[in-house]
Amino acid sequence: MAYEHVIQVQCYSGRSYADRPASFVWQDEQYEVKDIEKEWIEPGQKHFVVVTTSAKGEKSGKDEKRFEICYYEREDSWSLTEL
Repeated sequence: MAYEHVIQVQCYSGRSYADRPASFVWQDEQYEVKDIEKEWIEPGQKHFVVVTTSAKGEKSGKDEKRFEICYYEREDSWSLTEL
């Protein structure tokens, strides 16, 4: 079962806030977004499925993880679900 967690995200903001996530902190570890596999918008929300590498780990494929990250515009907050 997947659980949703509130996280802090560093993001790229171009035409609007939260155009795409660049990195985030989860469970006291920083993750760098290596790739965005999918993104979509729902009313008041921006969703991203991302592939990450741990900032303190090796940059090899064995260190990669997948997450769904969501930005909630009204609350100005982010959540994460590990995939």
